[in-house]
Amino acid sequence: MQLLTQLLIGLVALLHLYILWLEMFAWTTRGPKVFKNFPAHLFPATKALAANQGLYNGFLAAGLLWSLLIGDPAWQRNVAYFFLGCVAVAGLYGAATADRKIFVTQALPALVTIGLLLLQQGA
Repeated sequence: MQLLTQLLIGLVALLHLYILWLEMFAWTTRGPKVFKNFPAHLFPATKALAANQGLYNGFLAAGLLWSLLIGDPAWQRNVAYFFLGCVAVAGLYGAATADRKIFVTQALPALVTIGLLLLQQGA
């Protein structure tokens, strides 16, 4: 189960690296295809804001990847809990304020991974 949990942490990190790329480097090109509910004419005007959001997604990915490199199991779990919790809260907030699909793509994978960490810790 530990390998599955680490794979899921890695997948959540990869998702956030993709979001970093999308928001920082492809906001005006790929962004309109991904965020269809957002008016197309606003993409150029919001490029700097999206890049800032992308940077924060990069920090989440970095924290999750860092958790995979920590040797002490307790610290590894704690760091993973923290960054997965941040992802889950961001996903819940995004689902409540922007688009419900954010729950499925961002919050749910983090919550499932937190659940697996809790099961692993109890085993």
